[in-house]
Amino acid sequence: MSAEVVAVGAGLAGLAAAVAAAEGGARVTILEKRPEIGGSTVLSAGLSAFAGTDEQAVAGIADDPATLRRDLLETGRHRNDPALVEVYCSDQLATYRWLRGLGIVYGEVHAASGQSVPRSHPTDTRVLVRTLLDRARSLGAAFRPGTGAHRLIVEDGAVRGVRTTGGEELRADAVVLASGGFSRNPELLDRFAPRMGRALRGGAEGSTGDGLLMAWKAGAGVIDTPYIKGTFGIHPDPDGAEGGTGILAIYKGAIAVDRSGRRFVDESLPYKEVGDACLDRDGGIAFQIFDAAVMERSDPSVPIYDFAARTGNGLLHTAPTLAELARDIGVPADALEATVAEYNAAIESGRPDPFGRATLSGGVGAPVPIAVPPFYAHPSTAVVLATYCGLTIDPDMRVLDVFGEVIPGLYAAGEVVGGLHGAGYVTGTSIGKAAVFGRRAGLRAGAAA
Repeated sequence: MSAEVVAVGAGLAGLAAAVAAAEGGARVTILEKRPEIGGSTVLSAGLSAFAGTDEQAVAGIADDPATLRRDLLETGRHRNDPALVEVYCSDQLATYRWLRGLGIVYGEVHAASGQSVPRSHPTDTRVLVRTLLDRARSLGAAFRPGTGAHRLIVEDGAVRGVRTTGGEELRADAVVLASGGFSRNPELLDRFAPRMGRALRGGAEGSTGDGLLMAWKAGAGVIDTPYIKGTFGIHPDPDGAEGGTGILAIYKGAIAVDRSGRRFVDESLPYKEVGDACLDRDGGIAFQIFDAAVMERSDPSVPIYDFAARTGNGLLHTAPTLAELARDIGVPADALEATVAEYNAAIESGRPDPFGRATLSGGVGAPVPIAVPPFYAHPSTAVVLATYCGLTIDPDMRVLDVFGEVIPGLYAAGEVVGGLHGAGYVTGTSIGKAAVFGRRAGLRAGAAA
């Protein structure tokens, strides 16, 4: 069996690559080792970081690629690959319009981690991946669920296809690796991120590093492994009713306290940095503390901001007073009351925050007192949902070997690649990267084929 382009993985990146390649006239085969599509895409909060969109214009939000570029570089502490940042910023609006043209609908724009202006565009990720798969199949792409890629076929230094887990040789002129990260591979996590041993493990069941290892065997370089971080906001009970991405009430006005009842971090920092700080506390546990005013900002369309949904599943504690709330969650009541009083007094007087907090998230929103009963507490820790590091690639999404040279015939996109995020993470750039880089990889692979 032959195909001009093989896309390995049926998450957002792989499906975007398949559609783009097929729209360019290539014959495409999509491999997905799991029975279902979506991968980590459908487990995410569904936020895409786009700048200059129609939704932002309607909301009166001024944004542009230059501002997005600055946020990416500053949040990534300039450890990002500038060429990949440029690709993201230059292609993101066209990718957004491409997805809108396929029927994807985005909701109200929100502010979040690493954003100097609100640019998190929510969408239903299951609709997103299903729309792309339907489009790919309408263009003649073959979809093979339950079929994993086992090894790359390499001949004379060039990739000429893949061998499946069933032993089949699938020849191709170009292979696009979009197989996700390795959040479900304990050995790789222990090797690259031993600090995450205290974090919970999440992500898609298929995120075991297959594509990374196949490309690694073919000589590919790997980048950004020191920056694997856990995502703050997940409930710490691994056997509880969480089953999602957690909540980030801190970005709507909550504070984070540890088991002593005291704050320990600037809550406006990127939630992966907050996650690092949380893992360093006693037991790796913190509590997001907020009041009725923050609860009113709950938004059911965005999982990380859907606070109200947690009142009925046992994940959220509530009490009429801070003292009762403290006793309920097992922290010293006098310490929690003093912490909230000090926080409120600093806001009202305009004094500098002792942890440097000046906004709610990134550069957006002003901190507000926590004063309106009832009061709420969400036990929180960090979870490794995605690995945000991976293969070295060039701006054409071609995989580079350990010497920085192109491996002919091999492309990659999505969570399996590194270079974009650097040392920090801007909310929405994981889903955004999957779409932007996936589409670009498909266009380039299809043209090469």
